[in-house]
Amino acid sequence: MPGSSGYNGPVNTIDQFAGHKYLSLETYRKSGAAVRTPVWFAEKDGKLYLYTLADSGKVKRIRNNPRVRAVPSDFRGNPLGEWIEGEAHILSPEDARTANRQLNQKYWMKRIFDWTSKLRRTPRLYLAVLPY
Repeated sequence: MPGSSGYNGPVNTIDQFAGHKYLSLETYRKSGAAVRTPVWFAEKDGKLYLYTLADSGKVKRIRNNPRVRAVPSDFRGNPLGEWIEGEAHILSPEDARTANRQLNQKYWMKRIFDWTSKLRRTPRLYLAVLPY
């Protein structure tokens, strides 16, 4: 059961993400060291969509190693469920539009961040996490 004190191995469902605003995304450095980052996300058709700055560390790590883990979390990244394993992929422009729509529906404030990002000319990328 998600959130229980006993660990029963990886959970292969994203149902536990329903109703949460944040997930903690774990990516891996070349050394194998894990880096956890809390991010906004949206779920559609079994995929977790997120966005980030194009030159962020997580994008660099995903390009090197697409294997990730994710868990519902609070805004500080504290886990609120069980970790799932999967692969993260940088989305094509067409798929990024789908992700953008899903995230805009969930987070009205994202539109403000999008506007300031355009003004600052800080490109963003959309990612999809596909659970194993």
